[in-house]
Amino acid sequence: MECCVHVIARQGDLALDQPAVDPPALAQARAHGVVETVKLTAHERRAALAMALVIGLRMFGLFLILPVFAAQARAYPDAVPWLIGLAIGVYGIGQATLQVPFGLLSDRIGRRPTISLGLILFAVGGFVAALAASLKMVVVGRALQGMGAVSGAGLALASDLSRDAVRSKVMAIIGVSIGGSFVLALILGAPLYAIGGLPFLFAVTGGLALLSLLLLWTIVPRPPAPVAASAPVPGGLRRVLADRRLLMLDLSVFVLHALLTAAFVALPTLLIDRLDLPLARHWQFYLPAMIVAALCLGLFAGGRSTALGRLGWRQVIALGLCAVGLLLLARGTGVIVIGLGGFAFFAGFTGLEALLPTLVSRLAPEDQRGAALGAYSSLQFLGAFVGGLGAGVLLGRFSEAGVLLAAAILAGVWCLVLAWLSRDLGQAD
Repeated sequence: MECCVHVIARQGDLALDQPAVDPPALAQARAHGVVETVKLTAHERRAALAMALVIGLRMFGLFLILPVFAAQARAYPDAVPWLIGLAIGVYGIGQATLQVPFGLLSDRIGRRPTISLGLILFAVGGFVAALAASLKMVVVGRALQGMGAVSGAGLALASDLSRDAVRSKVMAIIGVSIGGSFVLALILGAPLYAIGGLPFLFAVTGGLALLSLLLLWTIVPRPPAPVAASAPVPGGLRRVLADRRLLMLDLSVFVLHALLTAAFVALPTLLIDRLDLPLARHWQFYLPAMIVAALCLGLFAGGRSTALGRLGWRQVIALGLCAVGLLLLARGTGVIVIGLGGFAFFAGFTGLEALLPTLVSRLAPEDQRGAALGAYSSLQFLGAFVGGLGAGVLLGRFSEAGVLLAAAILAGVWCLVLAWLSRDLGQAD
């Protein structure tokens, strides 16, 4: 069927619950491979940009300490390597365990009150870490930040404010804001640290959470009134975890964020020691690496092919880049080799960050998509915790190079596993 259906939604006060096209016709068009184009209304555009700003600011605060913490946390009187790693990754425990409860709470009392509670917890954790005189208290602050597990509730609010036909566009806008916050955090982390050290950075994270809270209640459109939560589908989560393809993707995001957290336990100090690059100039390493990674993103997430099997092989290639990049960072000594390692690792990481949620949403049955994405998010944050703690333990026994080498081995092993199992993705084409 070689035609396109272009559906243009009316601008202005189009009700969010008004379908832009007849649902059966839309389903039939999709079944025949027809591509439909539905524009965002002014209300949806405002909602998408506002939620992107709220979520992006919170994530910017979460990422901000990554480029500097491992190199500077040794100044705390009780600093030991495993505690440094724990401080970096401990937020993942709260995020992994509380995503589903916060999501259920948002169904009961509404999205904005639930997100507000999470942002307040995140802000309190940031201020606790800012006032901490010991690394143990920093761990407490970071754990409190992790308890503000409202990523799922935020995405649910964005979904409430948009129609099915344009929801992927809204999520793409939010995804861009998260990616942008990661890049800005890597670039601005060291300059902001130079102003007032780690206490100032943690205070900034708390302040950004309060700013997000203000924006949530002032610029985000009013969501629909909450309705009573429907009864969960019996065994829904169990069935999601029993799906080998979804489980493979959940384990992939676990490995990916374990690699990222482990890399930042070692990378700041490694750049100082091997390249004689002061902390304030680390942006000169991160900025070119992230620019190249952004240019490579289209190779993984772009293209016209919608075959899940091919997307599975892109996943293998992206993880292979992570493995090669970590190996170069572990063994390299010159600017060129370490620079290439950074390019490869961040290109692979950003590619996987774009691919994995896409695959989860496409493979999960519609009535189990929420459970599938909840399991995915939980494994993602659990990977950050394990990666941080594991890297801290390894740092105490070996060097920064040992941490990166162990991460490279993990990436390589999982890459081989994915190469063997990725053919399963093709069964859903």
